[in-house]
Amino acid sequence: MKLYRNLTIRQKQIVWAWGFLALPVVFYGVIRFYPTFNAILISFQDWNLLGERRWAGLANYRRLVADPVFWKVFGNTFLYLIIGTPVSLVLSFVVAYHLDRARFMHGFLRMLYFLPFMTSAVAMAWVWRWFYQPVPIGLFNNFLASFGIAQVSFLNSTTNALPSVLAPAVWAGLGFQIIIFMAGLRAIPQSYYEAARIDGVSSWTVLWEITLPLLRPTIVFIVVFSSIGFLRIFDHVYNMTTNNPGGPLNATKPLVLMIYETAFTSFDMGYAAAQTVVLFLVLLVVSLVQLRLLSDR
Repeated sequence: MKLYRNLTIRQKQIVWAWGFLALPVVFYGVIRFYPTFNAILISFQDWNLLGERRWAGLANYRRLVADPVFWKVFGNTFLYLIIGTPVSLVLSFVVAYHLDRARFMHGFLRMLYFLPFMTSAVAMAWVWRWFYQPVPIGLFNNFLASFGIAQVSFLNSTTNALPSVLAPAVWAGLGFQIIIFMAGLRAIPQSYYEAARIDGVSSWTVLWEITLPLLRPTIVFIVVFSSIGFLRIFDHVYNMTTNNPGGPLNATKPLVLMIYETAFTSFDMGYAAAQTVVLFLVLLVVSLVQLRLLSDR
């Protein structure tokens, strides 16, 4: 206490600041940083989860480079990103843009769009899996059959499986993105729109020259948040393809599902850790590139 009383006001402020920061620092050190560094260490080892760890050097990474399944899964992961992010971004903006102008049942409609985001991903995946079943069970194929159209193999086709799994994933995150877009739209000062109306500017010009530029911070957040979600997609794929995890010929398998199977089915923790490190680097690079390209200059 005597030492504390002898401190200057600035030094006391620093002591109190670190006192409040101590708990979050310890939390992130134990929960976040330690597992991350431990995973990097395990990626250079050979470990079956039960026995002793043995140093393997770069063997796990050389195995990754030579593994055709890994490259197939790596391509699937980027397909989820490349297709899912722009589709969800455009859909959520279109819905938010028109919903922001709706006055009749506005709160109820907003709740309906947000409801899928609050629904369990497991329950949602199994409902959509039922939709995709062949006749006479599946909703979509029954609808096609009523018009005399041949049934579609949604989850058992190498070409249809990935879009079929991606559709409910996009739909599930749509509500959150709509709410964020609406918050961004409400934050735009109305004086810009009033000045545009006085000058007789068209609605299309207002959209491109006022709305979208002022929504840039919102768009950056949604793109980065959505991209991370699609790169880490797991629940929908796992639950919609439980009979054949990853779909036919690994057509829908993402990197997270491969990590899960390698670690807890094959019990090859070193190889799974190497895949985890690759996923971490991909997430880091994609996020930094997007922030660099989309942020204000």
